[in-house]
Amino acid sequence: MNDHLPRYTLRVPEELLDKLGYIAEYEGRTKNRELEQMILKRIREFEKEHGPINLKHPC
Repeated sequence: MNDHLPRYTLRVPEELLDKLGYIAEYEGRTKNRELEQMILKRIREFEKEHGPINLKHPC
């Protein structure tokens, strides 16, 4: 595990977490890695519609 990565606590209903675990296991990933893939997909979709995100100049 990369201990240098920032941590984020997510509060989510247990049913959603269980379903995420099901999908992650189906895909051969951990829940954390599955969430990371979902986040990356959403960022790609957002940037496709709105252009690259510039973190130095927030909206």
